[in-house]
Order: sequence, then C-alpha cells, then structure tokens
Amino acid sequence: MADTPGPDGRPPGRPAAATPLGRFRAEARDAITPRTGLLILGVLILELAFVVSYIGAFHSPTPERLPVAVVAPAAERQRVVDELNGIPGEPLSARPADSAGQARTMVLERDVDAALLVSPDGRPDRLLVASAAGPSGVQALERVLQKADPSQPVEITDLRPPNEADGRGLASFYLAVGLVVGGYLASAAAAASYGARPANPHRMLIRLGALAVVSVLSGLGGAIVADFVFDALPGHFAALWWIGALTTFAAAAAGMAFQVLLGPAGVALSVLIFVVLGNPSAGGVYPSALLPPFWRDLGPALPNGASVTLLRNYAYFGGHHTATAWWVLSAWAVGGVLVGALAARFRRGRGRRSPEPAPAAPG
Repeated sequence: MADTPGPDGRPPGRPAAATPLGRFRAEARDAITPRTGLLILGVLILELAFVVSYIGAFHSPTPERLPVAVVAPAAERQRVVDELNGIPGEPLSARPADSAGQARTMVLERDVDAALLVSPDGRPDRLLVASAAGPSGVQALERVLQKADPSQPVEITDLRPPNEADGRGLASFYLAVGLVVGGYLASAAAAASYGARPANPHRMLIRLGALAVVSVLSGLGGAIVADFVFDALPGHFAALWWIGALTTFAAAAAGMAFQVLLGPAGVALSVLIFVVLGNPSAGGVYPSALLPPFWRDLGPALPNGASVTLLRNYAYFGGHHTATAWWVLSAWAVGGVLVGALAARFRRGRGRRSPEPAPAAPG
C-alpha cells in the first residue's frame, strides 16, 4: 500500500529541512524536475535559434547573381553583358536576349527577374520588372544599376505589379506561413490527444487520413480568405485550394514522422524546421536572391519556400517556373508518410520481440 503524504506534501519518513534555505532547496527540487529543466533549456535554445535565423536572414539583404536579360544593339550587347557581370560582388547575372518581346516573356515566365533594354540614342534605358515577385528585389536591382552607371538614367516599367489588395505582394507568403503552421500544429494536436507515437501502423495511417481531411479543408479556407474575402489573390481559386491542401499535408505528414521517430521532441523539430528556418528563407519578405547563402540555398528545399513559389507564380505568372516547387512539396508529403509508417512498423516489430515482463510478486 502506498504511503500517504503528510500535511506538507512530503512522504512519511522524509525529514523536514532544518533551515529556510534547506526548505527552499527541497521545494525547488520538487518544482523543477530534471525533465522540466531540460524542456526549459530546449525552449531557450529554440528561442535563440529563432532570433539568430531571422536576424541573420534579414539584417543585410544583398543581391547576388540576380538573373537579368539584356537587349542592346548587336555591336554593344556583349559589352553591356560583360559590364553588368563584372560589377564588384557579382550582384547580377546578365544574359543576352534577342528582342524586347523575348525579354518581356522571360520576365513574365520567371526565367529572369528583370530585363534591361539599352537605348542606342542616348535616351534613358528601360528596366522591365515584375514587382509582384517581390518589390524589395526591384528596389535592390534599381540601386545596383544606379551605382554601376550614375550618369545613365533608367526608367522602370512594371509588367506585373501586385494586386491593390495585396499590398507589397506578401499575401502569398502569409498564406503559406499559415498553411504550414496549421499542418504541423494539427499533427502536434493529434499527438497531444493520443500520444506522439501511435500504438501501431494502422492507427498512424488513420491519423494521417484525418490530417489529409484537415489539409483539404485548410486549403479551401485559405483560398476563400485570399480570393473571396480580401481579394488579395483573385481569379485562381482552384489552384490556391490544392496548393494549400498539399502545403498543409506536407507539414502535417512530416510533423507526424518526426513525432513517431522522436516522440514529443518531434514537435520541437517541426518548430525548428518550419518556423525557425523555413519562414525567413521562404522568399517572402525578401526574394531568395537577396538572402545570405545559407538561407538562399535552404529556402527552396523546405515546404515554406516551395509553397510561396507556387502560390505567387500561379497567382501572378500563370504557373510558370513551378516544377521544382511541386516536387519539393510532394517529397515532403510522401516522405513524411513513408518515414512515419516505417518507423511505426519497426517500433511495433521491436515491441513484439521484447520478452514478456515477469509477473508481479504477490502483495
């Protein structure tokens, strides 16, 4: 029979601390267990990682090899391309284009970020841009050209500005952030209710099926808000819906796989990947070409960056230049299902091989 605690909450037989300091130490040991201390330490590490990631990504946006098409008279074309590519720091990656029409198509199909039309008669050059892909990128490009040749004026022609209700073109970024957060929070909620590690593969697949239904509803709700409620990304309802559904399910399936592998620590890993690393590298606030190398290379490989690319390019650019983003989101979704199923099956098989516990002694 278990011993009944005394009036002060201390088990019988444990002497009371003789001094106030001793009593405080005893209470501290009971209030902050080693497990609690480790959890608090983990939260602190995530907090500092959050600060480092966001400040590191955004503290000094600098263009690096922004793709630019150049249209110029044949005698000057290569010289202009070489001059742009020779700017210190390599902020531009210039390539020739045969005509203004071809350069315009390259901008709208996202093969390049901008096109420079060089005037042969001393008039201002024209810079074709699409600020719906990120106004900060256009501003950075304009500054680079002004520093390269301050004596040559440049007129900006915006081929595809953001919708009036889209502000600075950030609606796709915020929609992607909400969808990803909803995905991993849904998997975390399922873990909080029924345990981070499902008892068997069948139960895990049932839970994934529920998350798939939630993902379809999540994509539907996001499309309704972005298209019909705020008119920020109008005219592409079906595309927004299914991109949103795949985004949510990719984050949910990956989050569940992390939990099957690591238990409750899998939730922390989801926060690290999707929030601490995924959001600043997604190319929303600043295009990827303005981010430091680590975030620039990481962003397209995470669901956040892939979702931003899909939402933005379907809303403004006819779905061009999205093949890689589709593969990335699909890989996270399929990979999460496979890793979670294999880990659950392995744990179940290992549990079957474990010896039966010895029967408890009488009394």
